[in-house]
Amino acid sequence: QVRLVESGGGLAQPGDSLRLECAASGRDFNDFSMAWFRQTPGNERTLVAAQNFVGAPAFYTYEVRGRFTISRDGARNTVTLQMDSLKEEGTAVYYCAARPYSVPIGAPWDYWGQGTQVTVSS
Repeated sequence: QVRLVESGGGLAQPGDSLRLECAASGRDFNDFSMAWFRQTPGNERTLVAAQNFVGAPAFYTYEVRGRFTISRDGARNTVTLQMDSLKEEGTAVYYCAARPYSVPIGAPWDYWGQGTQVTVSS
């Protein structure tokens, strides 16, 4: 079992930066793929960024490429999402997610945090 707790959300203006952090419990953090999702009211949760393990190439959805960066700290059992050049469209609840890195492509994400609200408004 993995427990994930997000933090770092808040209010920002367009063009600002925020850094989200996900703290993972347990001893097997480095055996899990980690990802960030976001969700707005009435819509499905969508993948923002993911990384299978420390040092692996990261995936970013088209909408955030070049502006967001996912990173992991194996020693601290944390994963961060650095969000630069924020846009109003980035307003959402952001969730941290995890799954074993060895699962087949398309497998569900097994563990989720409670989410942290990001509001981008002028």
